[in-house]
Amino acid sequence: MRAKIILCAFIFAAVGSQCVDGEPHEIRYRSSADDTRQPAMFFAPSVEKPVPLLVVLHTWSGDYTQNAMYTKRCFTWCKKHKWVYIHPHFRGPNNRPEATGSNLVVSDIKDAVKFARREASVDRERIYIVGASGGGHAALLMAGRAPELWAGVSAWCGISDLASWYCQHDGTGKYARMLEKSCGGPPDKSEKVAQEYRRRSPLTYLRRARGVPIDIHAGIYDGHTGSVPVSQSLRAFNAVARRKDRISEENIRHITEEAEVPSGLQFGGEAPHYGKKKVLFRKNSGSARVTVFRGSHEIISEAALNWLDELGKDKN
Repeated sequence: MRAKIILCAFIFAAVGSQCVDGEPHEIRYRSSADDTRQPAMFFAPSVEKPVPLLVVLHTWSGDYTQNAMYTKRCFTWCKKHKWVYIHPHFRGPNNRPEATGSNLVVSDIKDAVKFARREASVDRERIYIVGASGGGHAALLMAGRAPELWAGVSAWCGISDLASWYCQHDGTGKYARMLEKSCGGPPDKSEKVAQEYRRRSPLTYLRRARGVPIDIHAGIYDGHTGSVPVSQSLRAFNAVARRKDRISEENIRHITEEAEVPSGLQFGGEAPHYGKKKVLFRKNSGSARVTVFRGSHEIISEAALNWLDELGKDKN
């Protein structure tokens, strides 16, 4: 038994993914940005042909060990459907300059994809990324910073503009303090600090993601009972939408402040996979979609995963 364990440990150390027991394993991969060894949780199914890769991003204060319900559900999906799964660290909680949408974060997520491609049989036409809250921020950021990678981006209750989010918290509280630590102070401290907020914000880059399948979601009560107002998602959609499809500022303010969809804009179609979280508003533009549902600061994993799965079926 001891020999078997040692052999298994040796093989896993060599290739990082071969001793799969049906659960994700911690691996380390090299960062091309600073030559450090970055951690992630990784799972590769035993398959005979290339399969999709799902990059799952932790929340604002989380890290690669996060065991949230949505990360569990994403892994369960990958195990059932034989997808490759990777849950990278990307510099951990967003409370220091190395994290919070930095160039290191972008590099780490791209390097995680490279690792998965090297160690597993990945269909390069079906590489997906999903995240909620801080993971939604990172998913939107990666859509703009590396649009060539993604066959689908699913972003839930994400932050698209860090400076406006700071102001939405009145410059006080946990998240404002974390932003100050990451960016060097309040956004009005200096032009250098303001530039840090812009450099780490998805809105700075999302125009590059036009043409990438992007699914943006927000719960209508977020910002009232949650930490990220709906306007952050609606303005992210506007950044990738055609001009004629954009949501007016008047409607953005109404949905955000009143927690209701204006008369005439309510969604009346079918929306499977949302359970009791009724879809209230939906708008499409090209390959982008935004949805506001009856909920708060959350992700509906079944809706996210089934949307990504349908993208693959559309290609077949």
